[in-house]
Parts: sequence; C-alpha cells; structure tokens
Amino acid sequence: MMKLLKLEYYKNLNYTPFKVFTILYFAILVIFLCIGLIDLKLFGDTINLKEQGMYNFPEIWNFTTWTVALLKIFLGLIIVFSICQEFSNRMFKQNTIDGLSREEFIGSKLLTITIFTLISTIIVFAITLFLGLQYSTSTESSLVYKEMFFIGNYFLKLFAFFCFLMFLSILLRKSVFVFLAFFVIWVGESIIGGIESYSKLAGLKAAQRNEVLQNDFFFSKIFPLESMSNLIPNPMLRLNMAKALGLKYEFTYPTESLIACLIWCVLFIFGSYLILKKRDW
Repeated sequence: MMKLLKLEYYKNLNYTPFKVFTILYFAILVIFLCIGLIDLKLFGDTINLKEQGMYNFPEIWNFTTWTVALLKIFLGLIIVFSICQEFSNRMFKQNTIDGLSREEFIGSKLLTITIFTLISTIIVFAITLFLGLQYSTSTESSLVYKEMFFIGNYFLKLFAFFCFLMFLSILLRKSVFVFLAFFVIWVGESIIGGIESYSKLAGLKAAQRNEVLQNDFFFSKIFPLESMSNLIPNPMLRLNMAKALGLKYEFTYPTESLIACLIWCVLFIFGSYLILKKRDW
C-alpha cells in the first residue's frame, strides 16, 4: 500500500492542476460549511440560514452534507485530470513496462479516491459537529446523533461519484470526453426520470402523488447519478421559512439508492479493471 501511495504522490506532486483544485476544493468546502453565519441577499431580502435553523440538531447533518456535496465536481476534476494525464503522457504504459500491474494501477487510484473522500468526510463531520454544538438551539445527545447517518451517506456519495469518474476516465482517456459523457448521462437520466414520473403522476391529485412518490418504485432511482443524489435529500423544506409556509419535509431512508450505489461502485471498479486488462495500451 505504501508503495502505491508514494507512486501517486510523486506523480501528482508536480502536476499543477492537481494542487490547484485540491487547495480550491478544501478552501471552498470550509467556506460552504460556514455559509449560514453570513447574511445572504435574496430578492432584496436578507436571509440568515443560521436563524432559519440550518445549524440546529438534527437538521444540520442534512444541511451541511447536502451543501458541500454540491462541490464534489471540484474533487472530481482532480480525479479526472490525474487519471487522464496517465494516458495522455503515456505514463501508464511506462509504468507497466517498469512492472506496475493493472491491479496495482486500479489500487493506486482507489487509494487516492478513498483518501480524498475520507479527508473530506472527516472535515465535514468535525466542522458540522462544532457548528451544531455552538449554534444549535438544542444539544441533547438524542438530537445530536439522530441523523448522523448523513455523514456515512456523504462518504458513499463521494466515493461512488469518484469511482464513476474513474471508470469514465479509463474508458475515454481524455478529460474533455469524460465531462462530455458525464453531461450526456446526467441529461439522459433527467429525461428518463422525468418521463417516468410524468407517466406515474399524470392525472393524480396532490395527496395521491405524495403517496405514489413515497411508496412506488421508480426505476430511474437506481441510475448511477440519481441513486447518489437520493442519498442526501434537499433540506430546504426544513428551513423555518418553509415550515411557516406550511411546507412539510418527509424523508424515508433511501435503502434502494444505498444498495444501488454500492453495486455501482463494484461495477465501476470491476469495469475499469476489465478495460485496462483487455485494451492494448
């Protein structure tokens, strides 16, 4: 393991985009976690998310993990550039000549992905806990730990997303094609999901629609990007202003999405290995 870590370290040490996006990501990550401490201007009104309950337990776990998960594309850029440069600079071929196996190559990339995901998760956990203990209206232990599972969902969401980008990077080898493919898949999933939702909800009353959304199985929910997204729901309905308007936040643990993400991780890792093994680089 140490050999693979050192190999990744020396490969990326002098790669400027890797260092720039790494610093940017973790700096913006901390800023986003503390966004509730500043006043935001929205349509001429001043909104303070801290006063809206963003940092209250147990909601804070949902708010912070959902907010910082929006930044995962920054870390995704690092993963894509790191892998694609292996092929554009012919480093992968040279490494295989020097004795690096396909398994070790995949292992080194998975180590990089895991380390970045773990560091990000630890930072989110530590700052979230600190902000909650400082600004939450209640710090009862039952509330503090009630929704901490969102931290685990955040880790899985990032790890699955980076495995997905690793697979696309090994498959397409050029960062431009990777992001183009990612965009096409994202749009494709959105269109299919919209069609499926419309076919099930068309003609139903509001109460019936809520029942269908909660109880019916949607095939689109097990798609890669959709299943990752479902791990952490949008928490905006948990703000005090949303509650004042009578809007209700309903959450059912996304077991199907959790299982789908785990399966997709295995498929992306195994698929990446098969591509490396079968192609003549």
